Amino acid sequence: MSIRKTHFGFTPVGLPAEIFFLENRYGLKIELLSFGATLRRVILPAPSGKDVAITLCRDSLEQYADTPCYFGSTIGRVCNRIASGRFNLEGADYQLAKNDHDTHHLHGGDLGFDRRDWSAEAIEGQGYDQVQFSRISPQGEEGYPGTLQVQVTYTLSDDNSLQIDYRATCDQATPVNLTNHAFWNLAGPDQSILDHELRLYADAFLPVDDQLIPTGRRSEVKGTPMDFSQPQVIGERIAEVSGGYDHCYVLAPPAGELRPAAVLVDPASGRSMSISTTAPGIQFYSGNFLDGSVGSGERMYQRHGALCLETQGFPNAVNEPNFPSVVLLPNETYRQTTMHNFRW
Repeated sequence: MSIRKTHFGFTPVGLPAEIFFLENRYGLKIELLSFGATLRRVILPAPSGKDVAITLCRDSLEQYADTPCYFGSTIGRVCNRIASGRFNLEGADYQLAKNDHDTHHLHGGDLGFDRRDWSAEAIEGQGYDQVQFSRISPQGEEGYPGTLQVQVTYTLSDDNSLQIDYRATCDQATPVNLTNHAFWNLAGPDQSILDHELRLYADAFLPVDDQLIPTGRRSEVKGTPMDFSQPQVIGERIAEVSGGYDHCYVLAPPAGELRPAAVLVDPASGRSMSISTTAPGIQFYSGNFLDGSVGSGERMYQRHGALCLETQGFPNAVNEPNFPSVVLLPNETYRQTTMHNFRW
């Protein structure tokens, strides 16, 4: 195992940002940014000797600050959408930033956790290395109640796993729903993900309206193009889903325990990634809004050039009493763990 860090530019408020490089004994590498507590790159060794990056990234801190795509960033306080940017909590109404077409609240607001400075601590262990990012989200940030203390810890181990642990505490009741927004492509960034095979450990998903807000119902996946309960080639039925996949799947219980969530395979290369999580849901997004306008170097990211598998609580849960609660109370600790295992 090895870990090192270096300078990676300055944040919009003039603070220095750091990039951390971690590598395990088998050549699996990750890069982490303090800005946004971001998983910048995951790199797998290849038989040819040329490493393969399986996540999309940007080249500079300025690009991360300006990008609308959340490449690899930590998302919070609440990931996904909150309808109309409004909710009522303990008798009080709260209005959040409406940064999704000026209508809904998306991924924490105009300046969510993805565009914030995080402090970082690197820890070298026996058979693992980790970087712990932390920040304090003050009362009223993006309209949220209460002060939130947040930690996100990335651990790379010699068993070819990458674990992400989320922890948070508050001084006032507040919604909390954290995730990572990595864009994955096991074939490498020049390829499409439509030939990937995906399995999701879910028999139901959350239908959405035409603005991607859950309707409040749960629908069975069986017999529909939403069914990934057995491995399916992503591109086989994507045309039957208006706009492509961007839905939260209801993972098999019990939530709160680490259990299988997804398996992604690139048949051409033999690379695979298995995901386990304690979260109740996983958002499968098929890169529908990548349009060639952003990229890395001369490579511009095209539609379906990557996908996201975001482990999380249910979208808009703060407004849906039938969904598992995402409200954190002052006497509680928010905990969520997601594990990625890689094979090549």
